[in-house]
Amino acid sequence: MARKKNYDEREVVEKAMNLFWKNTYESTSMQMLEKEMGINKFSIYASFGNKHGLFLASLAYYKEKVGAIIKKFASGTNGVQDIKQFFIDSVTIVDPDGSRNGCLITNTYNEFAASEDAVIQEEMNSFMTTIKELFIEKLRMDGSKDEETILREANFLLLAKHGLAAASRVNTTQEIEDYIEMTFKNI
Repeated sequence: MARKKNYDEREVVEKAMNLFWKNTYESTSMQMLEKEMGINKFSIYASFGNKHGLFLASLAYYKEKVGAIIKKFASGTNGVQDIKQFFIDSVTIVDPDGSRNGCLITNTYNEFAASEDAVIQEEMNSFMTTIKELFIEKLRMDGSKDEETILREANFLLLAKHGLAAASRVNTTQEIEDYIEMTFKNI
């Protein structure tokens, strides 16, 4: 008979997510997870299979957390202004407590770039494809741009978003605001 969990699974996933976000996947040990989550490794294995499974649950929780800004972005009708607001919102949501950890998705994308982990690669590619498609959709709202320009600008914005996520780890609020303003100066 299965034992009843003595913890809230969402709460422990959030704690794990914050630890992975701060330290990266590779630098986070099972001992660190046990301590942060307040449960033993047997409970972690029982609920998530292993560290990798817990990390996937953490990524899913993070995506849920940023889902509101993506939904807001997707439903916008102001084209480039929606993209700019998405940049602003994404910095705000990833740094609500001043922890300056950047974006967990971008951090993971960078950490696993050369990895052969197909599951993580698919998670990252899916997320980045969604963002790029939204950029394209918003850029198309400006009827004066041809498809080639739209695709180039979408690629530029995707890279700029990565840069923004990295910069948000170390740069000042004013520097971040200037970065966003300059990014959209020629879009």
